[in-house]
Amino acid sequence: MENRELLVFAEELARGGGEILRRSYGGRQTIHFKGEINLVTDVDRESEAYILGRIRERFPEHGLLSEESPEHVSPSAYRWIVDPLDGTTNYAHGYPCFCVSVAVEHAGSVVAGAVYDPLLDESFTAAAGQGSFRNGARIAVSETADLRKSLLATGFAYDVKTSSDNNFDFFRAFVLTGQAIRRDGSAALDLCYLACGRFDGFWELKLKPWDTAAGLLVLHEAGGISTRLDGGPYDIHQPDLLASNGRIHEQMVTVLRKAKK
Repeated sequence: MENRELLVFAEELARGGGEILRRSYGGRQTIHFKGEINLVTDVDRESEAYILGRIRERFPEHGLLSEESPEHVSPSAYRWIVDPLDGTTNYAHGYPCFCVSVAVEHAGSVVAGAVYDPLLDESFTAAAGQGSFRNGARIAVSETADLRKSLLATGFAYDVKTSSDNNFDFFRAFVLTGQAIRRDGSAALDLCYLACGRFDGFWELKLKPWDTAAGLLVLHEAGGISTRLDGGPYDIHQPDLLASNGRIHEQMVTVLRKAKK
């Protein structure tokens, strides 16, 4: 199957899920809790039901991994990885930073991905080996080569109040070494913003595959790179991620190593 065909469908799904989010945005949300502060809304589930339903109709043999449902394991080489609402806490509070993320793997490698922000009507897309795009226009990472001049992004896990592995040491280190840090609450959008040059670097702990699958492909196809925090190899099943435009990556690894000590 052509990656391009998969990408067209992935973007269609992301836009469809995004339209569901946009329609209900700003209204009263029914909120459920998966943990003390880890929440899910009825709109998450509505977006997910639409996306997974469309995948099952068109590719009933494919595997499915989505944030709000048990994984559907399949013998097929294809698996879809879906976050029907990345930025749920933002959405529930009416903070306008959230998206839908849809990716598809073939034999364990992500081959197509789409991240859609329905409020800005920005669609970030990539197919393996074919470049990255924002609303159809090619994008690339920034040229910034000095960490001191870099705008960075990060996030904090839901257990930040109780876990010692809480990112505070790394956050403090980058506050002192970068130009500024943003924490917007959507890892998928952070990676796409890195891909189009709005950010220069990103790091986060305790991520899940649906947080990063589509955004990482967009980043890589735009010329960015990713590793674990210690500079070792990263894949979407690792919990900690360091991503950058490539030009400041080693500087970021150095800061992280010092902060960890």
